[in-house]
Amino acid sequence: MLGRLPGTPRVVVGGNFATPWRTLAVLDAAIGEYQLFALNAQPGFPDRDGVVLESSFTGPGMRGHSRLRYFPCRLSLVPSLLREVLPPDVVLVHTSTPIHGTVSLGVEVNILPAAIEAARARGGLVIAQLNKHMPYTYGDAVLADDHIDLAIEADAPLASPAPRHVAGTSQPIGERVAAFVSDGATLQLGIGAVPDAVLAALTGRRGLAVWSEMFSDGVLALDQAGALDPDRQITASFAFGSAELHDWIDRNPRVQLLRTEKTNDPSLIARQRMLVSVNGALQVDLFAQANASWVHGAIYSGFGGQPDFVVGALHSPGGHAIIALPSWHAKANVSTIVPRLDGTVTSFQHSFVVSEHGTAAIWGHDSVGQAEQIINNVAHPAIRDHLHAAGRELGLRLR
Repeated sequence: MLGRLPGTPRVVVGGNFATPWRTLAVLDAAIGEYQLFALNAQPGFPDRDGVVLESSFTGPGMRGHSRLRYFPCRLSLVPSLLREVLPPDVVLVHTSTPIHGTVSLGVEVNILPAAIEAARARGGLVIAQLNKHMPYTYGDAVLADDHIDLAIEADAPLASPAPRHVAGTSQPIGERVAAFVSDGATLQLGIGAVPDAVLAALTGRRGLAVWSEMFSDGVLALDQAGALDPDRQITASFAFGSAELHDWIDRNPRVQLLRTEKTNDPSLIARQRMLVSVNGALQVDLFAQANASWVHGAIYSGFGGQPDFVVGALHSPGGHAIIALPSWHAKANVSTIVPRLDGTVTSFQHSFVVSEHGTAAIWGHDSVGQAEQIINNVAHPAIRDHLHAAGRELGLRLR
C-alpha cells in the first residue's frame, strides 16, 4: 500500500489537547512496531525505536524527531489522505462518557471521523478513552456507541495550552487587524499571541460569527462581551483552550464541531458573509508569499488550514485574508520580511499583510506596488534599505 511501511500497522490518534494518553500508553506497551499519525502532537508522544511518527502538521511532540515522516497536505485534504494513502488499522479517540447510546469527541473532531470511517472500512479497530472530564459537544463530534470496538475508562482533567498574554508587538498588530472586522463579520483565527490580540480588540463589535478551524478562550471572551450574534452557531473543528472554555462548550447548542472536510472546505468558507481570515507566518517575502511551515530547511508545522481559509476568505463577499506577524523575530534576531522565500510557500495572494509598523494592501495592486508596501509599511525600518536593493536585484522596479 502506497505510504505504508511494510509489516507495520498504522495508528491514528487525536492531537492538540485531546490525546488519550492512557490508551496510547497501553497500545505502546502492547505493540513493538507501528506508525503513529497525529496532528499538532503535544509533548509526551512515544519516542523509541519501533515507532515511526507521521503527521501533516507537526506539533512540539513530533517536531525535530529523526523518525518523523512529514506528509505535506492542506488540512482540508488530510481526510482524503487517510482514506486513499495512509489508511489506519487502529484509531484512538478521547471521548465523553456515554449518553443515550452516544459519546462525543469533545474538544477535537478534526480528521477523526474520516479516520474512524477508514479504519472501519478495512476491519480495523476504534478504541475510545472514556473520560468524564471531556465535554459533550455537538455536530460531527457525536459518535454512536456501536462505532467503538474497545473502551478504556479514565478520570483525568484535560490539559490546556499555557496562557498567553497580549503584550509587546502583538497588541498593535491586533488593533490594526481588528480595524478590518466590521459588525456582522465572520471570524477565522489561528493559534498564537497575535490572534489572541485580535480577539481582545473586538469586544466592542456586535453581531460577529465564528467559522474557523479552531477557536480558543478569546471567542468565549467575545461571547461574554456580547460581541457574538446569539442566533449564529459557532462552527469549528476543534477547541484549544482552558478548563473554563471546556465548561462553556459542554452541551452548548450554540457550538457545533464539524469534521475538517466541512470547516476547511474553501467553497463552504466562501459562503460565510464577510469572512475575515487571520493567520500568522514565520516569513513573508516581497512577492507577498508567506511561509508558516519551515525553519532553516526543517519542517516546523505544516500547511495546516491556512491555504484553505486564504482561498475561502478571498471568495467570501466582503471577506479578507490577512497575514499578521511581527516585523522582527526577537529570538532569532532576524527580519521576518525577506526578499524571497527559500523554502516552501504556505499561502499567497492575501488581502493584507500586517505588522506592528503598518499594513500592506496586496489584493488589487501590481507586484511592484505590493513589494513597496511590504517594505515601507510592514518591514522593520532597519531592514528597509536592504530589502529595496534586494528587490531590485530580483527584477522588481522599485522606486
